[in-house]
Amino acid sequence: MIAGLEPAELPADAIEVGRIADAWGIKGWFKVLSHSASPEALFSSKRWFLLPAEKGAKTFSGTLLLRVREAKEHSGTVVASAQDVDDRSAAEALRGARIFIPRSSFPTAETDEYYWVDLIGLEVVNREGVALGQVRELLSTGPQTVLVLEYFEEGKVLERMIPFVSAYVVGVDLPGKRITVDWQPDY
Repeated sequence: MIAGLEPAELPADAIEVGRIADAWGIKGWFKVLSHSASPEALFSSKRWFLLPAEKGAKTFSGTLLLRVREAKEHSGTVVASAQDVDDRSAAEALRGARIFIPRSSFPTAETDEYYWVDLIGLEVVNREGVALGQVRELLSTGPQTVLVLEYFEEGKVLERMIPFVSAYVVGVDLPGKRITVDWQPDY
């Protein structure tokens, strides 16, 4: 157990958004490696739930609640400070911890913007209603994002990739769990 941090229950809608890389400075600040190029979720939530690192030394077990005082960008990385983490030693004890935030705490996405986590698992169909597969993951290729679909054909699991750009994506229906695309099965 890390002094000052209280055990907590991981929220049912918790999403892993990053991990604590290392201590930063001498006053308890720490560096965060965000899983997203746009770490707004880290900035919007003042309650982070920590789980121990998957590999390496574990300085705690179970889930801990970290009450964030401040999180900000600094020289291309995210740094943060939290209540009860007052010196470098306390910050070092958090090294490797995985950061989870409830999905309900994420900032509202702009029109035609989506969190990747919300797209995973959606069914993808074309304009004609032909099922093309289910979103397994998304890839960032730099200039665009690509939907990686999984589908079954003749008893085999196959993969199909579709650029997630307006030229091919007709619509995203999150409540209906469906993405409609201008794409054919033989592309």
